[in-house]
Amino acid sequence: MKRGPWLKVCIFLLAIAAMLFVVLHERQNVFDWRKLHGYQAPAAISNLATDDTMTPQTRRIFYVNHPGVEDKTTFTKSCPNNGGEKTVVLGCYHSNQQGIFLLNVTDARLNGVEQVTAAHELLHAAYDRLSSRERNYVNGLLMNYYQHDLHDPRLLSTIAEYKKTEPNDWVNEMHSVFGTEVASLPAPLETYYKRYFTDRQKIAAYAAQYEGAFASRQQKVAVDDAQLTTWKAQISSDEKALQTDQQDISAAQSHLVELRSSGQIDAYNAAVPAYNAQVDTYNALAQTVRDLIDNYNRLVAQRNSIALEENQLVQDITSAPAAISK
Repeated sequence: MKRGPWLKVCIFLLAIAAMLFVVLHERQNVFDWRKLHGYQAPAAISNLATDDTMTPQTRRIFYVNHPGVEDKTTFTKSCPNNGGEKTVVLGCYHSNQQGIFLLNVTDARLNGVEQVTAAHELLHAAYDRLSSRERNYVNGLLMNYYQHDLHDPRLLSTIAEYKKTEPNDWVNEMHSVFGTEVASLPAPLETYYKRYFTDRQKIAAYAAQYEGAFASRQQKVAVDDAQLTTWKAQISSDEKALQTDQQDISAAQSHLVELRSSGQIDAYNAAVPAYNAQVDTYNALAQTVRDLIDNYNRLVAQRNSIALEENQLVQDITSAPAAISK
């Protein structure tokens, strides 16, 4: 065979080999290109990326997952059980870059929840893309912070829940939780998260803002409940005292009647002031109890009003109602 055809075959095989090399080593870029081909981010999604100060590469990862902001009915189908999330986010990420889904929250008291959720789920997608070497490095940073510097009771409880429900992915969850809900992290972690967000503290501020909407109401309800418990005990004690005083007054009144009926007028007159003092003491305590009951009832109404607000917030983010009545 002549040299020319052999040369052409070699060039063709080299071209095929080069293409395979590109596909094998650039498959993520090829995958991203296919997912983004013809994709135009809706304004709501673009605004979330801007609010979260996503870097250009982060925005690309976000868009690859074709994020959707969905109503409750659709969201429940996209994210059964909220995707297993245990923290203050309302969304889910489907692994292997198969989608990010966020609950549409319109209550102004929960401003920031969509931004935090978007960043949280984006970090799951980013974690999926880390090489083994990068992941081991980042996992070490996360574990070091968790074991030595994390003191927030809520976050400690959150991570404990993830350890129970997602024993193989709880470090992945820490990657998203710490990056979105902790305002200040050790320098190595801050440097790492800068590859995703130019102002990560802005996201943490969103989290603190809407988590505070729940925390402040829960704290106020707890304070009111403690006061109501104290007042209820006091009312019960005073009512028992009134029953005893009433019995004593009845006995004293019977004694006065006996003295008067038997003609013991001097003894009767001597006993009247003590009897009147008993009545005055009884009436004063009775008024105190009435006032305390009025205060108790007003506080119950106030407490239930706050609990109702909390319940409404819960209803905005879930189909499960919270307890209200006291």
